[in-house]
Amino acid sequence: MDTGREMRGGQHQVLFLLRALRSLGVEQALCAPPHAPLRQLAAAEGFSVTSTALRGAWDIYHAHDARSHTRAVMRRLHPLTVSRRVAFPIKTGLLSRWKYARADAFLAVSKFVEARLRAAGIPAAKIHLVYDASPPLPLASGQRVIAPATDDPRKGSAIAREAAALAGIDLHFSRDLPADLSSARLLVYLSYEEGLGSAALLAHAAGVPVLASRVGGLQEIVEHGVSGALVANDASAVAEAMLALLHRDSASLAQMRAAARRNWESRFTIERMAAGTLKAYASLLPQKTP
Repeated sequence: MDTGREMRGGQHQVLFLLRALRSLGVEQALCAPPHAPLRQLAAAEGFSVTSTALRGAWDIYHAHDARSHTRAVMRRLHPLTVSRRVAFPIKTGLLSRWKYARADAFLAVSKFVEARLRAAGIPAAKIHLVYDASPPLPLASGQRVIAPATDDPRKGSAIAREAAALAGIDLHFSRDLPADLSSARLLVYLSYEEGLGSAALLAHAAGVPVLASRVGGLQEIVEHGVSGALVANDASAVAEAMLALLHRDSASLAQMRAAARRNWESRFTIERMAAGTLKAYASLLPQKTP
C-alpha cells in the first residue's frame, strides 16, 4: 500500500520489492492512487493493482507511507507491517500513539530511523532493520560532479550550488541519476535530514564516491575517507571537501570507487532487502509445525 502521487525514492523501493518478491513466487497486489506513476508502472509489468481497499484475506498488509499506514489502521487490516523511511521524530500525541500501537511490525530503513521508532516507545521486538536498496548499475568511469535535481526544501541544493561556485567546479544537477552516474566521478548529496538516502545507494551501486551531509542515515551508507566523505552543511566545508576528493590521484580514486561498489554489494542489494522483508513478514505468520 502506497499513496504517493510522485515517483520518488520510496515508490522506487516499492517497485524494487514487488519485482524481487515476484521472482521468489510471492503473490502480491498493490493498492495505490489511480494516476500514481507507481501504480501505472506496476500495472505495465503485470502486477495486480487497485485504488480501493484490498479485497480478500491476505497473509500480510504492508503500508509503505504515512497515509497508507493510517488507512490500514482505520480499516483494521492485520497483520500490518509499516515501512518507516523518514528521519523526523514520530509525533507523541494521543492519535499518533494509537496509530503506531496498532501496527504489528515496523521496517526501519536505517539504524537512525530505528532509534526514532524506539524513542517513540515502539517495542524493539516489533522493529526490523531492513535497509533500502539499489539495483546494480554499470560501473562509472567519467569525471563529472553531479547532484540530484530536486525542489525539496529539506535537501541542500542551495548549499551545493554555492559550494561548487566557491570551488570553481561545474556541478551538474541530474534528473536521471541512473543514466548520469555512468559519467560521474563524484555525487554530492546534501540534506538537512535523511532516513537513509536512495541517491547515495545508486551512486555506490555504480562505484561512485559520495560527498554527503553528516546527518541521519547517510552516515550509515558513506564511510568517511573510504567510500566518500561526510561533511557539515556549510558551503565552505563542502567546497573544501569537493576539492579534496577531486584532487585524489587515479590510484586513490580507483580504491574509493571499488570501496563504494563493495559497500553496495555487501549491504544494499535488492536481494538483501527482499530477504529482510520476508523475514519480518514471517515473524507475523503462524509457525508451521513439522
